[in-house]
Amino acid sequence: MFGQQPILVLSQNTKRDSGRKVQLENINAGKTIADVIRTCLGPQAMLKMLMDPMGGIVMTNDGNAILREITVQHPAAKTMIEIARTQDEEVGDGTTSVIVLTGEMLAVAQPFLAQNIHPTVIIREYRQALEDAIKLLQDKISVPIDLNDRDKLKEVIRSCIGTKYIGRWADLAVDIALDAVSTVTIVDNGRVEVDIKNYAKVEKIPGGTIEESRVLNGVMFNKDVTHPKMRRYIENPRIVLLDCSLEYNKGESQTNVEVFGEQDFTKLLQLEEEFVQRQCEDIIALKPDVVVTEKGVSDLAQHYLVKAGITAIRRLRKTDNNRLARACGATIVNRTEELKESDVGTAAGKFEVKKIGDEYFTFVTECKNPKACTILLRGASKDVLNEIERNLQDALHVAKNLVLNPRLVAGGGAVEMAVSAALTANSSHNTPYRAVAQALEIIPRTLAQNCGANTIRTLTALRARHAAGASSAGIDGETGEIVDMAVRAIWEPLAVKMQVCAAGYYIDGETGEIVDMALCAIWEPLAVKMQVRAAGYYIDGYTGEIVDMAVRAIWEPLALKMQVRAAGYYIDGETGEIVDMAVRAIWEPLALKMQVRAAGYYIDGETGEIVDMA
Repeated sequence: MFGQQPILVLSQNTKRDSGRKVQLENINAGKTIADVIRTCLGPQAMLKMLMDPMGGIVMTNDGNAILREITVQHPAAKTMIEIARTQDEEVGDGTTSVIVLTGEMLAVAQPFLAQNIHPTVIIREYRQALEDAIKLLQDKISVPIDLNDRDKLKEVIRSCIGTKYIGRWADLAVDIALDAVSTVTIVDNGRVEVDIKNYAKVEKIPGGTIEESRVLNGVMFNKDVTHPKMRRYIENPRIVLLDCSLEYNKGESQTNVEVFGEQDFTKLLQLEEEFVQRQCEDIIALKPDVVVTEKGVSDLAQHYLVKAGITAIRRLRKTDNNRLARACGATIVNRTEELKESDVGTAAGKFEVKKIGDEYFTFVTECKNPKACTILLRGASKDVLNEIERNLQDALHVAKNLVLNPRLVAGGGAVEMAVSAALTANSSHNTPYRAVAQALEIIPRTLAQNCGANTIRTLTALRARHAAGASSAGIDGETGEIVDMAVRAIWEPLAVKMQVCAAGYYIDGETGEIVDMALCAIWEPLAVKMQVRAAGYYIDGYTGEIVDMAVRAIWEPLALKMQVRAAGYYIDGETGEIVDMAVRAIWEPLALKMQVRAAGYYIDGETGEIVDMA
């Protein structure tokens, strides 16, 4: 009706785009993100220097670290960054590869959109190619690895860190990664647990040389003893771990105490001292050498502990306390009166507090079969240490992936070319399925570009080698030559490549936007699709279930269907019979139908007349 304000469903500043324009914008955004880090792939990768909003400088060639520092506005570009973050969280490596491959997958979809091929057709072909690629990787291309062969494990991890800053200290980094992962690995009833995030802590101390970095046979944390008279060096210590405070508990809310005389206040102080004394007596009864608590330690408690020859450390972080418990075999106790002999940790061989630089660090080392460790990194500056930590995290994740999934594929772009050749052989000319095979060649092509080789000649020769059956032929990232990766011992974990392939972008059939279907949770049960397409299966109008109409005995006469479809036959509104309207002489004026359909003319609900609503 006139005079009323329109109802605003969306904000006035909302901008909505759809169709071909959005598709092209999303493709260009994805290609732009891929171009940013394309030069970070391979041994000849270049470092990117980034400045964060706080003025700090980050120098790295890690794809996820670069994209984490970049601020973008486009939704497709943000989704690309989420893909890199997912890759880093899942397998810890291949973040650059997944972005480069995703950008190329978007680029090869553009010609099919220009040919007006429906997005669902492209999606179907992409999904089929993904399923075939994963099956090829698992069944034909990957090879198993013996986890007891330490030299073979070193080759795989060395291939991972050879493209990074820490590559010049490859032997040291490989030993650190293997030792740390083997320390924290727990096998329980056939279940393998490798928690490097919580139980393999990296401690960075500026100063010294990188060669001084090592894996401690125990844990280390940045704490000093609470009292100067406490011992700083103890052999074979008995350790008690607490997560309660060794001081009088104050009221959590406002507490009022009425004092009527001098003796009342003295009694109040005496109660506090007796409470702390009882706590210390409970601890002293077990004759420990070291007490570590996550909360505070009062001066009175320190006095009692010093008299008993016990060293105390306070306000330790929960994560550090958990690592210490795993290393020394102690149990973290919540109340001192619940302490038992079995809660005392006796697996540590040495307790020592050292001063490094201007700070004190506590070392609990020489532990018997520790299931937690600390990786001590030394280096010239904080920037160098931060980059080494990022590189070392990749090496740790590669070692973890090998323990959980001990299968390998050839590196240097060999596995991508092998999958591409197999998909090309299974596809027809100029289809989205074949485009996926072409997109996989972006990895060896980028390796050739980054080392300055002739890209066209190198790729042509590499295709010929794979067509001849050399499935492990790849590109040497240093020289650009085509070599056998199995001979060069350049391997990658299967888990990394499968995650790279699985992070696929597809086109949303409703909006035309290019999205990651895994992130958008757009999944369909395969059984439902197969059942719907099976001949004779239809939807029950009552329950919505997919049923076999032959089993339900729901039939209709063929003559009825044929009669309904015959020209001129319609349904009698009174009897429901199918009749010939020409015989019944049921006619309507053409002008009436034309007038009803005319813009602005509608039927008045009260009189039934056709009126102009305006």
